[in-house]
Amino acid sequence: MKLSRLLCPGLLAAVPLLAQTPAAAPSASVAPSSVPAAQAAQIYAGRVAPAYPTPYPPATADEIKATLGRILGYLETASPIKVVKVIDREHREPVTDLTKLSGLVAFDRTDFLITSYEWGVTYAGMLLVADATGDARYRDYAAIRLHAIATVAAHLKTLPPPAADTPGPQRMMALRPVLEPRSLDDSGSMCTAFIKAARAGVEQEALRPWIDNYMKWIFTGQQRLADGTLVRNRPLPNTLWLDDLYMSVPALAQMGALTGEQKYFDDAVKQILQFSSRMFVKEAGLYRHGWVQEMEPHPAFHWGRANGWAIVAMAELLSVLPENHPGRAAVLTQYRAHAAGLAAVQGRTGLWHQLLDRNDSYLETSASAMYVYAIARGINRGWLDPIAYGPLVSLGWNAVAAQVNASGQVENTCVGTGMAFDPMFYYFRPVSPFAAHGYGPVLLAGAEVLTLRQGKGAAANISDSAVQFAPSPSRF
Repeated sequence: MKLSRLLCPGLLAAVPLLAQTPAAAPSASVAPSSVPAAQAAQIYAGRVAPAYPTPYPPATADEIKATLGRILGYLETASPIKVVKVIDREHREPVTDLTKLSGLVAFDRTDFLITSYEWGVTYAGMLLVADATGDARYRDYAAIRLHAIATVAAHLKTLPPPAADTPGPQRMMALRPVLEPRSLDDSGSMCTAFIKAARAGVEQEALRPWIDNYMKWIFTGQQRLADGTLVRNRPLPNTLWLDDLYMSVPALAQMGALTGEQKYFDDAVKQILQFSSRMFVKEAGLYRHGWVQEMEPHPAFHWGRANGWAIVAMAELLSVLPENHPGRAAVLTQYRAHAAGLAAVQGRTGLWHQLLDRNDSYLETSASAMYVYAIARGINRGWLDPIAYGPLVSLGWNAVAAQVNASGQVENTCVGTGMAFDPMFYYFRPVSPFAAHGYGPVLLAGAEVLTLRQGKGAAANISDSAVQFAPSPSRF
């Protein structure tokens, strides 16, 4: 019986060419006339290198560090601390000594806003890279800026509230989201960064008032559905945004780790499971971006970065959730289901698409980096099989690293994105190296893949030109 009848077509395609053995090699006379005989002989011997669009071998530790170093170098110049004293609408004076603040002061705008939720992810990424590399420059990047934010906010808190007729730009510069958070975007990501820094020994006494201020909004200020699920009133009343899993769960999880209070872990688990019950599309293994209480049916647009927020939130929670927590098994099951869904839609270059299940949408960097981070962490922590997921992470990192240009900018990142119920909105969102969403995820991904490549989670081998991973005895 012919081999093709014994094997399914997919398996047959995956089997190395049996014709590579000398006994099975066809005669030169059957080689296509368009292929030179010498090249045909190489093909039959398996010696022609594939034209991979992304480097195929796993990145070395030095290569990963070099990519991360370019990002650090760029961000040190693109996101400096620039504090100014606001004289009036037109005039500001630079402040060089944060111990001598007076009057209305603010952070002047640089290429990136260092108090935004995107930069909360960047600080978390810098702290993780510092842990993975032992390079204090990354820790210092986060510590210096968080110290400045806490110092300026503490000074502003001593001032009377600005008058209603204070010019808008001045009011905005006065760290309103830090002093008076009014949304999960204001609070969750930065709270996570503050807690991670405090737990790493960065000025916990100075950071703690702002941790508590952020957490007060997350835990008691944000609107919720009757069952406690965090919700927004835009674009429609009672709308769940998948993004809000990251804007809440990591902060709650870190607060649980900081204080030891189970109520924070309980709330974090509740958010994962109750968001998932409404938004996870089991048939696809992916999440929809939005869910509205009064809408039926619900469109399912599997936007890349929203799915990234979700799997990163689960990875962050599992990293600190006690092993004996009654909700841990359910969260782990959900995390694994999502990882499997994401693995099934990885693109041919190693990146993922803007709309995950639509290959005619563009390849997007920030979401791809989030998946690499969250899945690499799963390998390193023993939640995922390295044999199945190691090649995905290896190729994914190589593809993400290729988006970091020589200057250290992260390219092909989707800009800030609202919610829509049509595909064209997502298809045509612009990309920009100034989209702040790309930097934190790439730092997180690089740090976790570096840990993997250092043998902490799995050992990599290249056998017959294929990347394979096996569990490492030194796994966490």
